[in-house]
Amino acid sequence: MIAQLDRTYITMRPTKIWTRLLAYFLFEGRPLTTRGRWINPLVFAAHRLWSWLPMTTKDVRPIFILGVGRSGTTILGTILGMHRDVCYLNEPKALWQAALGDDDVIGSYSDAPGRFRMKATDASSIKRLRLHRSYRAFQWLSGSRRVADKYPELIFRTAFVDQVLPDAKKLVLVRNGAETIQSIRNWSERKGTYHDGLHQDWWGLDDRKWTLMVGQLIEPDPFFAPALDIIPTLTDHLDRAAIEWIVTMRELDTLRAAKCPRLMVVHYSDLVARPQLTLEVISSYCGLRDDPKMFAYAKSVLKPAKPYAAPRLHPAIQPLFDETMLASGFGPGQ
Repeated sequence: MIAQLDRTYITMRPTKIWTRLLAYFLFEGRPLTTRGRWINPLVFAAHRLWSWLPMTTKDVRPIFILGVGRSGTTILGTILGMHRDVCYLNEPKALWQAALGDDDVIGSYSDAPGRFRMKATDASSIKRLRLHRSYRAFQWLSGSRRVADKYPELIFRTAFVDQVLPDAKKLVLVRNGAETIQSIRNWSERKGTYHDGLHQDWWGLDDRKWTLMVGQLIEPDPFFAPALDIIPTLTDHLDRAAIEWIVTMRELDTLRAAKCPRLMVVHYSDLVARPQLTLEVISSYCGLRDDPKMFAYAKSVLKPAKPYAAPRLHPAIQPLFDETMLASGFGPGQ
């Protein structure tokens, strides 16, 4: 399925074919573990062009979808992309790499290591200009009023985002940790490949994402101190996914305590159980008009998640996971 264009999506709002193909071929880029990576030089050439062209659209107010991958971020982005006023970008990491040069923590577009964390002081004028022009170009070419951007890892860069795009709204999607980490494991086992002797999966090119996550996010956090001798050696997808879920939920707690502006938490269970009500709240928060077609599409595609058994993790990781589950409102093993 190219660009998340399923039959229902196309039938309900055919005009969205253009916006999704535009995003797919000229803005998002194709990461590791995906086909069609031949278009990446075209995408980066397009972003160089956007950085030079003046754009007439001045109203840049993206809606960012943050959190942990496999928490429902893709389906929420796809649903918002059905809105008549919204164009949707599905993890446009090529856009961010083209603008910043040090964004790529996966290894999809650069040999240089990227950064998870970025502060407000990292927001130079040239980076701000490049990001603005790329978003404005997409908004203008798609004929849309707003851009929805699903980029989960931006949860670690909210101060940077607020500096470069001060009118952006941030939606943090939260899903039960047991469901999320087992979904990550299943994805990585299914999508993982070897290419030119290097392993490519959820954890990046030859474990680049995992290595950077441990060094930049885990080691500085004293919460992980009891297991810090074990964590860098973990190889099991489930254990690693648990670490990613924990550190992301802890980041959300930090943002809440700091009263991060323009941030709304959305629970995946609410989105699935009460799609229209949840989307009405999201729409109001983001300043979007109610859209019956978006509500109808959400009801047609959202299904209850299949139940997962309680995860059995490495003995050094299990207590950290259970503690975070309780702190996040989920009982152990839920």
